[in-house]
Amino acid sequence: MKKLLFVGISLLLLVVAVGCSKSESVDGDGQKNITMWVHVSDENEEGKVYQKRVEVFNKEYASDHVEAKIEFIPRSGNGGGYEDKVNAALTTSTLPDVITLDGPNTAAYAKSGVISPLDEYVKDQDDLLPSIKQQGTYQDKLYAIGVSESSVGIYYNKKMLQEAGVDLKTLPTVDSPWTWTQFLELCKTLTDKYKKPSIDMQLQAKDEMLTYALTPFVWSAGGDLISKDGKKADGVFNQAATVEAMDFIQTMLKKGYTTRTPVKQAFETEKYPMKFSGVWTVTDLKTNFPEVEYGVMPYPVSPNTKKLVSPSGSWQFAMTQTSENKEWSAKLVDWMTNKESNIELSRSIAALPVRFSSEEVMSKEFSEQMNVFMKQLKETGHARPVTPAYPQVTRAFQQAVDDISFYDQNHDIQKVLDARAKEMQTAVDKAN
Repeated sequence: MKKLLFVGISLLLLVVAVGCSKSESVDGDGQKNITMWVHVSDENEEGKVYQKRVEVFNKEYASDHVEAKIEFIPRSGNGGGYEDKVNAALTTSTLPDVITLDGPNTAAYAKSGVISPLDEYVKDQDDLLPSIKQQGTYQDKLYAIGVSESSVGIYYNKKMLQEAGVDLKTLPTVDSPWTWTQFLELCKTLTDKYKKPSIDMQLQAKDEMLTYALTPFVWSAGGDLISKDGKKADGVFNQAATVEAMDFIQTMLKKGYTTRTPVKQAFETEKYPMKFSGVWTVTDLKTNFPEVEYGVMPYPVSPNTKKLVSPSGSWQFAMTQTSENKEWSAKLVDWMTNKESNIELSRSIAALPVRFSSEEVMSKEFSEQMNVFMKQLKETGHARPVTPAYPQVTRAFQQAVDDISFYDQNHDIQKVLDARAKEMQTAVDKAN
């Protein structure tokens, strides 16, 4: 699973009226053609799994005269390519029957009439992890199903921690997480020992990684980005809980435990003893840095609440509103996210399952590190806000983190949050 990126949805989604698809859904001999676009290359492992699952789908339903066709449209480094083609198809009414979309985009696509509800067709929703249902639901209707799950944790170099006098048996677990205070003490021990940052928190990121990885600190403190009904940001994002979470991040910077300008691949090359990163780093370490002996610990928690919260969500499959074969299109969405597809993808890349049934199988095959991620996700996973205003909300959050990082310029946390909350509120008001 590669690092999460987010590209704001084009305003086309808010203004284009989606018309009928121009693709032929039924040909002359009664063959039903289901078209699907995906955001990855057919040359990477994820794309190969998608291709294989489509081929098996076609064999399974050949007697029903149904054929699914997959088109690979890889995203560029800045997230373009795939989204550009989706937006272009909106203007020309040439969307396929099934598309992939990033989790936070659900509300915007649903509100704009780009995707259609799945509830009428997908009946085994109880098997889906709560975090998957949360990210794919808008106004109490399920619009999309995640193809895999993801999470973030703290990677640690076993050898470097032991050399600093840390007993690995005392490290936190999902059942017994550390508070931010305890984590700061560990960071002090490591920074004192190695005379360099103890962890790369990826604060240099200018993309969705900041929101994805850092929002759980806000949630742990009892805060949120916007209200549950999606109508209020000012008075929510800038409340005391968010100040507490941002103060923890700022303290990490002030004390030199982390940095905005980390050494490239500092953890992987054993320069920093810890790294804050997602499940995708498991694959990177296995493939490119197999000599690194590492473990994974869960998020530290607010000392006030002691509540462990972790991020969740990744890319999803959805059926477009323009599909003329909704029953079969929904069946393809269900197929691409079913137990067998989940297991095959998990075995091919470091991807967490989206279903309880597939998790039961993979938990026996996963490494110790992957099972930490799975347990944390299953018990504490929290989806990002499902709101049509998400592109503006996430940008404001990222800018707030960037603002408080410049603590030497006397950026007062409360003032920063007040300003960014107003930006969020403006976007939320327009979206509603």
